[in-house]
Formats: sequence, C-alpha cells, structure tokens
Amino acid sequence: MTLPLTGIRVLDLSRYLPGPFCTQLLADFGAEVVKIEQPEVGDPGRQLAPVVNGISTRFYTVNRNKKSITLDIRKEEGREVFKRLIPHFDIVVDQFRAGFMDDLGIGYQVLSKINERIIFCAISGYGQDGPMYKAAGHDLNYLNLAGVTGTTGSRQGVPAMSGVQIADIAGGTLYAVIAILLALASREKTGKGQMCDVSMLDGAISLLAYTMGEWSGDGVVPKIADGVLTGGYACYNIYETGDKKYVSLGAVEKKFWAEFCDKLGLSHYINLQWKKSEQKKIIDEISDVMKTKSRDGWIEFFKDNDICFTPVLDLEETSEHPQVKARQMVEKIPDPSGSGKMIALTGIPIKLSDTPGQMVLDFPGLGEQNEEILQAAGYSSEEIEQLRSQKVI
Repeated sequence: MTLPLTGIRVLDLSRYLPGPFCTQLLADFGAEVVKIEQPEVGDPGRQLAPVVNGISTRFYTVNRNKKSITLDIRKEEGREVFKRLIPHFDIVVDQFRAGFMDDLGIGYQVLSKINERIIFCAISGYGQDGPMYKAAGHDLNYLNLAGVTGTTGSRQGVPAMSGVQIADIAGGTLYAVIAILLALASREKTGKGQMCDVSMLDGAISLLAYTMGEWSGDGVVPKIADGVLTGGYACYNIYETGDKKYVSLGAVEKKFWAEFCDKLGLSHYINLQWKKSEQKKIIDEISDVMKTKSRDGWIEFFKDNDICFTPVLDLEETSEHPQVKARQMVEKIPDPSGSGKMIALTGIPIKLSDTPGQMVLDFPGLGEQNEEILQAAGYSSEEIEQLRSQKVI
C-alpha cells in the first residue's frame, strides 16, 4: 500500500515538541523524515526528563519512524552540506527563533534559489514579523498573550494551566501540518514551493473563535469560569463526586439538560438553563447532589441516559478506556532502549479508509543515518570522514 506522502522527503531542524510532532504526523503517512541534529548533543528533547537508559521517554512520543543525521549548521562547512542536501528534499521544517536561518544565510530566499520546489515551514512563537518576532517564549507565554489563560480557571477566579501544550500542538504542530499540505497542493499546480510562516501565538488566538463570538455578542470581555463553555453555567460544567473524583456534564442542548434534571428530580431548573442570575444557585445545588455518590456510581446511574455525561479520567484510565482501545489511540510498548519500562505513545488520530497511517516504531540514534543520507547526496566516504574529523557532523 502506498501512503499519501510516500516519496516526500523532509529535513527536520526542529526540537522538543511542536516541530517533531509535526514531522512525526507526516512520517505516519509515508514521508521520509530526516532529523538534523547538533553533533554530540542532538535534539535537546533527547535529554528532557524523565530519562530512561539515557533517552527521554518524551523523545519517543514524537520521533517515531525518522532518520537522524548530525550537522553543525553554525559552521560554514555545515551550511554547505545543508545546501547540498536541499535539491534532494521537498520540505524543510525550522523551529528556531525568527530570522535565525536568514542570519546564517540558509533561509527560504536562499534555499528557494537552490531548489524552487522547496517548501520551508518555519514554526515560531510570534511569527516572522511584528515587534516580538525575535522574542523567546513557551506554550504558557503564547496562551497568556492569546487570551486563552485569561478565560481558563476555577470558579475561584484563579487562572489555570492546561495539561496539554495547546499553543505548541494545536497552534504549532497541527497548523504546520496543514500549512505543509496546502503548500504541497499548491506546488502540484505551480511547480513551486513557498514559505510557511506558522506562529504559535497566531494559532492559539485562532482557537478562540467561539469565545470571540461570545465576547462580540455579549459586549463583555469573557471572564474565568463565567462563560457558557468555561464553567459559568450549570449545564456545561465539572462536578466533584463523593469519592473526591470528578464528572463532566455537557448538556448544552435543552433535551439533554431536561433529561438530566428530570433524572435528578430537579425539573424546576429546566427552563432556567440560560438564566444567568440563577446559575450560581443551580451549580451549588447540583454540586451538593453530585457528592452523594462516587464518580463511577454516577456513571452507572446515568448509563442509560443520553445526556453528554462522562467521567474525568486520569491518563492510566484513559489508556484502558474501551473507546480509546477500540480506536488504537494509546499504544503501550516496552522501552526501546531495553529497560523494559512501558512507554505510552499516542496513536494516529486521522483515520483514512484506503491509505491509513502506519505507526512504525523505529527511533533513530543520534546521527544513525549520517552515511546513508550524505552518500545519497553525493558525498564520498572520504568526504564524510573529513566532515566528521572537523566535527561538522
């Protein structure tokens, strides 16, 4: 079976999470991904805690089915090697601060003259222009500036941090994949590649589409735990149970809310679903009721009701949930480094009927494919050895 991206070759300069996750998704659907890593050091994500047998368990989660070469692009000789690779590849993924590759003389404008079909995807915090384009940042910073953190938190009004790197993954990883696929589609028509400028701040802001609509309609800036979808209404909320666990109710539609209220003997609240002034009273009463049973007791109680009612699970529970297992969304494997410790990998979230993605559980050692990739680009064994002696690779 030929996968959708078979024949597409990617040079991956990215590190840690956003870029590596992007290129892993491309690899799952057939692209050949070659990680370019700093000699001796490699992707810093290799050493990100927790480390088992010298390799970060996080590294395995976003670097399956790739190859690795070492190359010091800060050295002139390394940049020459990089340029020589460009005619043999379709995509470059860059996750350095904006302007870094241009400063080295290997930015898109230079590379496109070597290979007009090259697609250059730059994933950065703030984009390639604007007053903050060279500023440092991480997921939390992008979410704070985007306004996401300012609408996320508890009823006590304290901002909360997400357990998912939303800006990194949704704003960076996923939009980078979309950008690359769009550029590939465009290249089919024009024969030319292009620059993809993916900002994690931009991406995080775009995720606020519904929240922007709420702000526009109400004329009030959304507050923490005050909106329809952020904990301000009883019908869409999280409740503590008697065993100190939690359940979630997503009964936005009136039919779901009515069924929930009827089942609890709270029918008098059905017509108050959207009355703002009554929400605290309703939430408090439902909170008291929810503490009369355990989490699993409530799941059993509502098992025959169609009301968008689910338990709040931890990761171990999620990995064993029947729906998750049926969709193969958590793959547990023995540690590839040989420790025998289990590593959980996320599965492939896109299900294609004819050309489904494939999880190839190969994880590259640092520089493992140096000879293979460089020889394919025309380097002799002697030249490769000279590059190694100069610590270019």
